[in-house]
Amino acid sequence: MSASSPGTTELIAAVLFGTALVHTFAAKQFERLSRRMPAHAGLFHLLGEVEVVFGFWAIVLIAAMALLEGPADALAYAESRHYTEPLFVFVVMVIAASRPIFQVVTVAVGKAAQRMPVRMPLATAWLGLAVVPLLGSLITEPAAMTIAALLLSFQIFRPGIPEAPKYLALGVLFVNVSIGGTLSSFAAPPVLMVAATWNWDSAFMLAHFGWKAAIAVVINATLATVVLSRHLRSALDPVDAIARSTPVPPFVVAIHIAFLAGVVTLAHHPVAFLGLFLLFLGFTQAYARHQSPLIVKEALLVAFFLAGLVVLGGMQQWWLRPLVADMSPEALFFGAAGLTAVTDNAALTYLGSLIEGITSEAKYALVAGAVAGGGLTVIANAPNPAGVALLKSGFADDTVSAGGLLLGALAPTAIALAALLWL
Repeated sequence: MSASSPGTTELIAAVLFGTALVHTFAAKQFERLSRRMPAHAGLFHLLGEVEVVFGFWAIVLIAAMALLEGPADALAYAESRHYTEPLFVFVVMVIAASRPIFQVVTVAVGKAAQRMPVRMPLATAWLGLAVVPLLGSLITEPAAMTIAALLLSFQIFRPGIPEAPKYLALGVLFVNVSIGGTLSSFAAPPVLMVAATWNWDSAFMLAHFGWKAAIAVVINATLATVVLSRHLRSALDPVDAIARSTPVPPFVVAIHIAFLAGVVTLAHHPVAFLGLFLLFLGFTQAYARHQSPLIVKEALLVAFFLAGLVVLGGMQQWWLRPLVADMSPEALFFGAAGLTAVTDNAALTYLGSLIEGITSEAKYALVAGAVAGGGLTVIANAPNPAGVALLKSGFADDTVSAGGLLLGALAPTAIALAALLWL
């Protein structure tokens, strides 16, 4: 279908996509309804899970397609989508959150924090908001998000800290993870979508994006730490928590790291990394005494969310692609940041890679705007649902408010935009 005459299915998909966006902002209200109407608490609680939203409306879309075009066509469309990213995020979340990986990262962060000229809670919080997101350029953004979220849950995202500073910290974390993966060409999903087509290697990314992003990451993390400073005096020290637990043998840690490295290396080969994941599950059972419960449920919810976004997003090209193609580089920079709030930034840059004759300036503007806007909403960047799944228990009603996240991300997004535009 052309952009000017979308078919009935495309129009329904657009309406459902918009409905899903509204649903993400209303998720907190469903959680409140679950307490007010206990007879239907289970249903309202399900609808209040942000991670369920896009998967739920994707199922509605497939059902509508089955009625309009027939079950065979609906199933063919669902099977034509590429689910590598949801599967990868699921696998890497489970492995990165395992006790051996988390222990070695936490101890390393703790030792670094002890050498910093500030109080331990402040140093740990700053490292979690700055250094771990930048590590995403090496271990991929979903792994960095998982590790940072678990680390910061001790310090920031817990009861007793006011909601406003927590939402600022959440916005900083999401923005920093989104731009922190731009030091390489393989770690950030929006970069990965264009790197091969436009011949952008890691040296190019570091020279044109990475150093600017690193400056913005440091500024954002410092801003959030200053705002949180008076609230972190009695915060739990994750290093102490790890010290009180039984140490994991070095060989178990080494094998977990090897599994994580293998999955990251095979990130674009789902059959291979799923095979490694099955071996990983077997290993954790063999050495169960050195493991904590794996976050399989949380990771599955995130994968469901991202798979739903893949299904719904695949029907939005009829209006997104011409919108991107018609913008000047300057408008594209800010437009991409804004559009990222309502669609996955990787999907946005992928559409840009399909535009013939796009200039170098437009290429930079599209990717820079897309990564800078990656913290504005849950759907803006693929790792964001992972952060929400792991941190929502630290917020009121055990739910991350879409409006609260948007407000908290405005300042760090502005800093990221300024760094990528003016440096």
